[in-house]
Order: sequence, then structure tokens, then C-alpha cells
Amino acid sequence: MKQLRTYLFFISLLVSGTILGQEETNISARDTLPPSEKYGLRVGVDIGRLIRTAVNDDYSGFEINADYRVYKNYYLAAEIGNESLLRDETNIEVEGSGSYIRFGVDYNTYKNWYGMQNNIYAGLRYGFSTFDQTLNNYNIFTGTDFFDLDNNPENFRNEIRESKDLTAGWIEFVLGLKVEVLNNLYLGASVSLRRIVNEKDPAGFENLFIPGYGRTNDFSEFGVGYTYTISYLIPFIKRKR
Repeated sequence: MKQLRTYLFFISLLVSGTILGQEETNISARDTLPPSEKYGLRVGVDIGRLIRTAVNDDYSGFEINADYRVYKNYYLAAEIGNESLLRDETNIEVEGSGSYIRFGVDYNTYKNWYGMQNNIYAGLRYGFSTFDQTLNNYNIFTGTDFFDLDNNPENFRNEIRESKDLTAGWIEFVLGLKVEVLNNLYLGASVSLRRIVNEKDPAGFENLFIPGYGRTNDFSEFGVGYTYTISYLIPFIKRKR
């Protein structure tokens, strides 16, 4: 009987050790799971345009931006907004206003530490804008002097004043960053190099401002843009790094 009790005691120790060993293994497995990262929709606004609207009476603009992480370092991205600008210069006064959309893809080049989800990215966009342009006043250079059309109607005819339903398309290369300053809240900045690929000009004139693209000029085919953004990430799922 004593041997039986001793045998049962050792069996109970063995079973208990096995159970404890399994529990320790499970805890260790949980503790060593690979870190996960958030995937979701990040939505924000361009605060640079809001500030410019507040301090510049000749400008008005608003832009919403968004990106969605589709795979590791790849994001679908888009911006949509509207702008108007009055160019009041020495020999011309023209106003352009309309809406635009830019869409494309971003690639995050930054390898985050554990728990971080910051972005230093490069991206490509295609932009498209529909807008109107109003030519308030301009002068013509005859080779010796400038003539104001409004004050010299007998010499020049000001045929086109307002042009509607103009369009323009462009491509742009983007460099930027987005930094998580609070949980799911990001501050960002970017700069872009743009080139127009197609546009509809007003009759007898050219587009001097394209919403979403910016000012145009005669000495370069390229334009430059910038943004300062604040955005919030709405996480949908978590995936292993």
C-alpha cells in the first residue's frame, strides 16, 4: 500500500510538471509574438492652405487628404480640394478658381522601431482640375510701351473676359514625412515637383493659375507645391511586421 501511495505521488508530480511546463510555454509564446502594426484609413486637412487663406486676402483654399495602407510600405493616397487666387500684378489682373483631385501611391522608406509608425515617403500622383478663369485687366506690350485695353478700346479689343469649364491634368513626384505625435494623430509635410501633361486654355490667352497645381509661367514646364498636414489614423486591423 505504501508503494502504491508513493507511485501515485510521483505520477501526480509528473502530471503537475507537465501542466506547468505547458503553461510556461504558452506564456513564453505569447511574450515572443512578433510586433504588429496598424492598417487603416488616415484622413486629414492641409493646414498650410488654411493659414494662407487667413493671412492672404487674394487666396482661398481648402484640401482634404487621405491614405490607406494596403501592404507593408505601400499606401494608396489622394487629395481633394478647391482653390482660388487673384493675381494682381503690374500688367495683369486675373483670377482662377475651381476644384481638383490628386491620386496615386506612396512608398514608405523609413524602417520604424518597435511601436512606431512614422513615414518618410516618396510618391507619384496624377492630378486633375476643373476651373474658371476671369481676366479683369491686362496690358499689351507693343515694343515701346504698354497699352491698357480698358483705356484704349479704339486700338485693342478685349474679347475674352471670363472662361468657364477649363481643365488641366498633370503628374507630380512627392517627397514627404508624417510623424505620429499622439496616438493615431500625425503631423506631416511634403514637397512636390509637378509637370502639366494636358490643359484647356481660354481662347486667346493662357492659364495663369490652376487649382491644385498652382501658378504657371513661361520659363519652365515644371511647378512646385508644398503641404503641411494634420491627420488621424482610423485603424481597421493589425498585421505582423
